[in-house]
Amino acid sequence: MSTAAVPRLGLVANAGQFTLLVVVNALVGGVLGSERTVLPLLADREFGLAAYTAGLTYILAFGATKAVTNFFAGTLCDRYGRKPVLLAGWLVAIPIPVMLIWAPSWGWIIAANVLLGLNQGLAWSTTVIMKIDLAGPNRRGLAMGLNEAAGYLAVAATAMATGALAAQYGLRPAPFLLTAAYLVLGLGLSLFSVHETRGHARHEAATHTGGQNADLSTRQVAALTSWREPALSSASQAGMVNNLNDGLAWGLFPLLFAAAGLSLTQIGALAALYPAVWGLGQLATGPASDRYGRKPFIVAGMLLQAAALALIALADDFTAWAIAAVLLGAGTAAVYPTLLAAVSDVAHPAWRARAVGVYRLWRDGGFAVGALLAGIVADFAGIRAAVWVVAALTAASGLLAWTRMYETRPRP
Repeated sequence: MSTAAVPRLGLVANAGQFTLLVVVNALVGGVLGSERTVLPLLADREFGLAAYTAGLTYILAFGATKAVTNFFAGTLCDRYGRKPVLLAGWLVAIPIPVMLIWAPSWGWIIAANVLLGLNQGLAWSTTVIMKIDLAGPNRRGLAMGLNEAAGYLAVAATAMATGALAAQYGLRPAPFLLTAAYLVLGLGLSLFSVHETRGHARHEAATHTGGQNADLSTRQVAALTSWREPALSSASQAGMVNNLNDGLAWGLFPLLFAAAGLSLTQIGALAALYPAVWGLGQLATGPASDRYGRKPFIVAGMLLQAAALALIALADDFTAWAIAAVLLGAGTAAVYPTLLAAVSDVAHPAWRARAVGVYRLWRDGGFAVGALLAGIVADFAGIRAAVWVVAALTAASGLLAWTRMYETRPRP
């Protein structure tokens, strides 16, 4: 009998589809990674955007669009199924490399990043939801570790590759030809090889024994995830601050490194090091949270990120910044898959996709908040001052999770 007729939960039972979705999410991450080294330098060198706030508008556009799209992705996945939403995510991304290559003005870059936000919100959110569907309740930390590791290792590898391409061939068009290749491959795999997983969530919902009510409206789910339920709302605020400091890292770190005289290759290496440690670390932290609990990793990860940001603000050479990037990646690795697993622990399978969407709304809203906050502070007081402000916010977020969040890991 087919998997569609009798859904089976677990990583072993769904190994083929789960592995395919890991590959698809790596391609989604690669599309995002193609911008991390090149666009901050493009803003400075080709478009002459001297003000940091103006230069970070593309991250603001990306973060705001992705945040809102995450919310609707969860609802659409519940209503229409996972695969149609995944395909829509790839289709809206098709114009992105062309727009980045031929952009005659900064407005084109902003428009391309609106499409990138739609792509990431639809495609990345859906691969997360599909893996949660397949994994079942016992190995969610491992499942999210594998998912986020694939995505952010691809971000890292692509950031390094585009830095090397830009150093050899210029900022355009070579780095964005890699983006086009990712899009073609991701759309093809999603169209012809990925299967629908909504039936697995329905099967789990039919046998669910948790305390949460299954029959909730989207408004009720949003309220629970945003502020009413302590663990869900703690995850939402920690996720938002986590991506706030990632928005800072994406938009301002290359400019800080360039101002210190680092080469394009060195900047690309630093831009890749942080997400590389982030990606690899999740292979350990995700399954470890299945064994030891979610809360310790979330609190410790946020505090480690704050310490790493403080080191970046103090440092002024490649070696010190490389050490800080490793620490920042390790802290983010502790937090990222664990927050998703915690949301999945608490949410009922009947509305879990919507809860994940609301969580990701807050989390990726951090990109927009981070770009705006970091840009304003950097314009008034310099990049290092912006890093100090974000470091303080990150530490406060970790302390808030420590005091408000309870342990969510299901007991065997």
